[in-house]
Amino acid sequence: MKRPVMIALDFSSTDAVEEFLSKMPNESLFLKVGMELFYSSGVSLIHQLKERGHQIFLDLKLHDIPNTVEKGMKALARLNVDIVNVHAAGGSEMMKRALEGLHAGTPTGIERPKLIAVTQLTSTSEQVMQQELKIHGTMKETVQAYAKLAKESGLDGVVSSPLEVPLIHEACGESFLTVTPGIRLAGDAVGDQKRVTTPIDARKLGSWGIVVGRSITASADPTKSYEKVVAEWEEQS
Repeated sequence: MKRPVMIALDFSSTDAVEEFLSKMPNESLFLKVGMELFYSSGVSLIHQLKERGHQIFLDLKLHDIPNTVEKGMKALARLNVDIVNVHAAGGSEMMKRALEGLHAGTPTGIERPKLIAVTQLTSTSEQVMQQELKIHGTMKETVQAYAKLAKESGLDGVVSSPLEVPLIHEACGESFLTVTPGIRLAGDAVGDQKRVTTPIDARKLGSWGIVVGRSITASADPTKSYEKVVAEWEEQS
């Protein structure tokens, strides 16, 4: 799988997605579908996007008891998406069962979706993590520990800020996938994200793939912004 630039489809309806895609190049894109869009548009949108040749990161962040997550992943595997995820905070048994569900649900002859785990959300600051979530290590220590747990559970990689990627690779190896949201073009507003970088810096830090939302989707010229992100990302190849 090519090291991707994933576009976060942070929209609330299929119509909004169609309007956005009409402004984009007529080529295969890597699209992230999150909770809001999936819950409002359902599996029909996933089928439509796959039929057009797009790759999909289905970003639902499953976090529940192991049995529920296993059955959920078994159902999601039938959608033929490319990446799905869980919260690493669910623990090793939950992550292992998620992987079992994916294996069981993936149709014969189809590659299993990559399974990655969220370490800490890029909207979470170290202060919030320590004072509200009562996780008393540093952000880097916590993310690295969650990444090691995900690898030991058999997962393909993790979601983290680019800032933690070097420590993840130190603990889990260079082939362990690191998908990094919180990417902004220089000068763009950071919104509700706390730990952000540019595409260039994310690549220098070793990210395998980046997720870009508002820098592209809220742009007056999304194609131009997308091409700028890709150019910055691939410049570091």
